Amino acid sequence: MSEAPEVNPAPAKAQEVHPLDALTGGAFSAPTSGERSSRIREWLAGNPAESQLQEVFKELSVRDKGAARPVRERLDELKRAKGQEVIAAEWAEKAQALLSAPRLNIADAMAWQRDAAKAGAPLSREPLSVLKVQLADRVKVIEDLQHRVQVQREAAVLLAQRIEVLSTKPWRDAHAVLEGLRGDVQAWQDQAQGLTGDGAWASVDARFPPMLDASRAQLLVVWEAFQVAIAQALAASEDAAAPLPTVPVWADELRVARGLPTEASEAAAASAAAAKPARTARPAVPPELRNKASNIVRQALERLEKETAEGHGKGSAGAASALRAVLKDHGKLIDAALEHQVHTALVAAGELEGWQRWSADQVREALVGRAEALLNRPEGQALGGRKMQETLRALRDQWKQTDQGGAPNHALWKRFDEACNEAHKVVEAWLEKIKTDAAEHKAQRLALIEELKAWAAAHAASTDWKAINRALYQFSDRWRDAGHLGEKAFAEIQPLWKEAIAAAAAPLEAAQKASLAVRHAMIEEAKALGAAASLRVDAVKALQQRWQAEAQAVPLDRKHEQKLWDTFRKPIDEAFNRKSAEREKASAALSERDKVVLDAAKALEAANASGDAQKIRAAMAALDAALRGQAQAQQAVAAAVAAEGAEAAPAAEAPVAAADEGAAAEGAAEQAPAEEAPKPAPAPRKVVAVRGDDRPGMKKAEPAPAGRPGRPGERRDGGRDGARGPRDDARGGPRFDRGDRGDRGAPREDRGPRLGDTAFRAQREALEHAQLALRKLAAQAHGEALTQLLGAWEQRDPAQLPGTQELGGRVSPAVRGAWSQAIGAAPKGDAATALLRLEMAAEVPTPAEHINARRTLQLQLLTRRNDPSPQQTWGQDAATVLASASDPATARRLQNALKALLR
Repeated sequence: MSEAPEVNPAPAKAQEVHPLDALTGGAFSAPTSGERSSRIREWLAGNPAESQLQEVFKELSVRDKGAARPVRERLDELKRAKGQEVIAAEWAEKAQALLSAPRLNIADAMAWQRDAAKAGAPLSREPLSVLKVQLADRVKVIEDLQHRVQVQREAAVLLAQRIEVLSTKPWRDAHAVLEGLRGDVQAWQDQAQGLTGDGAWASVDARFPPMLDASRAQLLVVWEAFQVAIAQALAASEDAAAPLPTVPVWADELRVARGLPTEASEAAAASAAAAKPARTARPAVPPELRNKASNIVRQALERLEKETAEGHGKGSAGAASALRAVLKDHGKLIDAALEHQVHTALVAAGELEGWQRWSADQVREALVGRAEALLNRPEGQALGGRKMQETLRALRDQWKQTDQGGAPNHALWKRFDEACNEAHKVVEAWLEKIKTDAAEHKAQRLALIEELKAWAAAHAASTDWKAINRALYQFSDRWRDAGHLGEKAFAEIQPLWKEAIAAAAAPLEAAQKASLAVRHAMIEEAKALGAAASLRVDAVKALQQRWQAEAQAVPLDRKHEQKLWDTFRKPIDEAFNRKSAEREKASAALSERDKVVLDAAKALEAANASGDAQKIRAAMAALDAALRGQAQAQQAVAAAVAAEGAEAAPAAEAPVAAADEGAAAEGAAEQAPAEEAPKPAPAPRKVVAVRGDDRPGMKKAEPAPAGRPGRPGERRDGGRDGARGPRDDARGGPRFDRGDRGDRGAPREDRGPRLGDTAFRAQREALEHAQLALRKLAAQAHGEALTQLLGAWEQRDPAQLPGTQELGGRVSPAVRGAWSQAIGAAPKGDAATALLRLEMAAEVPTPAEHINARRTLQLQLLTRRNDPSPQQTWGQDAATVLASASDPATARRLQNALKALLR
């Protein structure tokens, strides 16, 4: 051995640690992408600075884009937050300006929220959320003040009406309620003073303060006159020399108390004394004249009230003028009630006219703003020519409608017209472009017409009708896609195109006309062949080939060609159908076995209708026996008929059916020859990997086989003398020398003679209906068992728990015992986790309020690799739920889960 020292290999160079590894918690040194993503998320949970985020994303995006995605999302989120902060600051400044203004316009406050939402401002975050609430509260206060002004106005009218009514009653009744009326008037004045002293009074609409002042002035005038009249009436009642009050009713009452005649009687006496004997007294106003005047005034009043109710500003103004003119002529002839209605309607019409003028100005200002906004739109949001034209036309129509409803405003019209004219320059440029494009499109269409004429002259002698038809369609498509033209230009050029296309399509149309004549002749031939006594198939085939050749040579319109083809094939199809019907009629006579199968199928349908599972199974067995042999079928049909007519319990019928089936099987076993059991398949050959050529005969130590088995004329031992091994029988017995092909070597089942179509369909439909009925009955039994299980849980009674057979094969006796013990014990434990596991095992949805808990549990199960899955422990989970207390929500979730698990 050499004495040289042993040289140790150099150790592997340690992996360098990334500078950002300590910052991100080892994300750069993690071996897998999943671990890197997990550590990045943990690092992001600490809300790192934006500079760190950018540095980490720059380095990590080169190594692992999937792990860098959360960092990029966080950066995007910070960028959006910065942008929203700028927008929020801008709109917060606007809101502060609105709130700090001494007068707040309600329309501006509502427009702030709308425009802020359009600009993408975060209205749900502070400070915009607080400012939005403050603006809404401020608007609510202003609207409340306006509503209270209207209430105060109505209250003033009612107080004035009370005073007027008191002036028609005895003065002592009016004096009795004087103090109460004084308190009401003072309360009204206090409330009105409170409205004007409110801090938001300056923001009230301009039409409300004059309304309140007018109501106050009218009420005070009426109230002061009423107080003076009451004082005069009281003084006149105590002193006979005192002057009488100005109220006629009270003055007459005091005259009567003093023993003096009333004013009416004095006037009558004076008029009688002053009358001369030679002249007659002036007659009173006739009732007809008074009624006529009242009708005229009432008609004018109804027209004014109608215009006012519909809100027509100009109409109400005209109606008010007409009513005033009528009142000037007939006002002296109407009663006081009608006169009061007239004055009320005139006041309402005046208010409507002022409101309409203000409302129209508001609409005009909005239209001016929209027209000016068309000029200040961003470059990416600029309107096109047609859209701008439609917008300007709509704005001008709206302005005309506004002018029809109120007085014009020339200052706003000047601004509006200037803005619309400036915006119309876009429309003028668009119209100029359209004119240029129209000239180009017209030139293209004229060139296309000339090209079509040249093509028609070049292909005048061609007989390739398919190519011609295709080319004509292409020319038509190019004409449709040649661009837009005006109506006048299109009307001029369209006849030229029609003339050129008609000339080019004339040869094709002539060929199509000739082809139609040929096809109609072939249709007549087809009718003659179909009406013949014996159908000649060779002639039909030759005729169809001629039709196909003609259809491929000359193309027609697709719909027309399809109709011709349907007409051509109809008589031939009818002839073949007659032939098939005759064949079916010949084979319609049922064989004896078909009759037996039909009877068994009818018996099975009757058992299906009964809804008894035992009868259905017995009838299915009888039908199966009928399919296997006639003798067994007769016995099975007799047993099925007896079972259907008997009234004994199904449990008693089952052994009989089984016995009949066993007897049938014994009879079949005696008649059929004993069959030899198949040989077991040979064990698979063990595969051993061998280096080199391991084909048979290639190894030096292994002799080559004598021959290749399986060739025609060779024996299994490699001989070629043509002698074969003994077969079981002459092509009838099974061969068992193919054990390596599964069950293909097994003897086939003797199915008997072939069934007719009617019997085959009847037995197939009966079996399908039987299987469906059995599935329905099984589902019904499943639902009843589940209902009994929930009832036993609710009553805590193990005796009501269904048996193992009723619950189904998926519930073992041990699981049922665990359920019984859980139901029998006192309620305990929490079933939340067990319910979630059951829903996961059954793959049914979880209620919305428990979705997060289910996701958490799924994540926990992913970390527990050796724990059994919910599909394996659903029986124990159900026992845990049954051990807890029953409530409707838990019972509903348990029912949904077990409905899927117990199937």
